[in-house]
Amino acid sequence: MSNSHQKTAKSAKDLFSREDEQSIKQAIMNAELDTSGEIRVHIENTCIGDVMDRAAYVFEKLKMHKTNLRNGVLIYLAVKNRKFAIIGDKGINAIVPDNFWDDIKQHMLNNFRGGDFTKGIAEAVTMTGRQLKTHFPYQSDDQNELSDEISFGRN
Repeated sequence: MSNSHQKTAKSAKDLFSREDEQSIKQAIMNAELDTSGEIRVHIENTCIGDVMDRAAYVFEKLKMHKTNLRNGVLIYLAVKNRKFAIIGDKGINAIVPDNFWDDIKQHMLNNFRGGDFTKGIAEAVTMTGRQLKTHFPYQSDDQNELSDEISFGRN
């Protein structure tokens, strides 16, 4: 994502090139090969209020709480505010420690500070898949319950 592209963007979707989107989608598809967990990415320009509250709202809006094992993960990013969050569903939170997402969030932050949102998100997806594989390994009858496409907010 180039800086000049970022300045002229009107919506969150405009901030990412087709190649950026494909890189993130491919990371999601690759991560889900090893886990029954479901990973989604949602990107907006701005987040008003608490980022965790907004991410929880988006999680529900995307119907991520409807997976069979309650093992959905949302990676949420508000680009202009530089706010982001990772939220796991009840099935994940019931068995992982409180600091489960800390390394991934720090890795994302390091990439975001350098202005590389695509790399930060794609690598976070990959790391999330590895973490989920431990607790939610891929099952032979696993179905992709949620879209691998990035969802974009209007603001």
